[in-house]
Amino acid sequence: MKNGGLVAIPTETVYGLAGNALDERVVSRIFSAKKRPQFDPLIVHCSSIGQISHYATLENPQARLLAEKFWPGPMTLVLPKKDVVPYLVTSGMDTVAMRIPAHEMTLHLLRQLDFPLVAPSANPFGYVSPTTPDHVNDNLGDVVDYILDGGPCQLGIESTIILFDNKIPTVLRSGSLSVEKIQTIIGEINVVTHSSSNPSAPGMLKSHYAPGKKLVLGNIELLLGMPDYDRVGVLSFREKFEHPKIVSQIILSENGDLEEAATNLFSGLRSLDKMDINFILAETVPNHGLGRAINDRLKRGASDK
Repeated sequence: MKNGGLVAIPTETVYGLAGNALDERVVSRIFSAKKRPQFDPLIVHCSSIGQISHYATLENPQARLLAEKFWPGPMTLVLPKKDVVPYLVTSGMDTVAMRIPAHEMTLHLLRQLDFPLVAPSANPFGYVSPTTPDHVNDNLGDVVDYILDGGPCQLGIESTIILFDNKIPTVLRSGSLSVEKIQTIIGEINVVTHSSSNPSAPGMLKSHYAPGKKLVLGNIELLLGMPDYDRVGVLSFREKFEHPKIVSQIILSENGDLEEAATNLFSGLRSLDKMDINFILAETVPNHGLGRAINDRLKRGASDK
């Protein structure tokens, strides 16, 4: 990394494609490796609130409360940036997305560096995010310089992104930190329920997190009865379906546990995507807690199909 290399790093959410956030050549190489448009900003990762203060301003009292409560953890705060952060990282904006990951191996790495890391998910832009080292190797093994193996990711869905440009904070992207937990600390918040073609934070584009196979979202039982869909893989929340069209099925959580479902979401989509099927049929989950983040990823993965 000190020599400008790119390293896939583990976090509690997904694996990131990391490099020196202060080196525009490295940042440009990350955009190129992922085939990511440069109008989609990146998240900067640090090891402590003290380190973050070198790159962003954490003066908002609500932001400070959340930082002290949930960092390290799956939360990203959009804060006023300092001049040292290149505009390439922020897509020209005067704010920067910051977070402290809750993974001891990556925290140990961050403490040894004298620069922060940008680390978007270690996958081609728009594809399903990686939650294991093998996922990274499958997609970016030829462009990444090293994969830091921290095992499977514990949470499996990206961080929650929060903006503080109005009196009431806004969740720009639902993620592994639930809205309910945020509200217990700072009270009322707004939640963005639509995606954008001009994102103000990472991971807000309408079509994102998509497998290669066509992902169809709806009532699985009804979809199985439609003649349009044959040789399907099914991604269900907790129910097992029986139908001659089904080649394979993955159940996210037989017990209906949203945390378990979130952990299994991306790996389930990737597994079905590798199978000899024509469609992936999926359903939404209860829309509370981590269910909001799961449904957000499913809707965007299917949004242009």
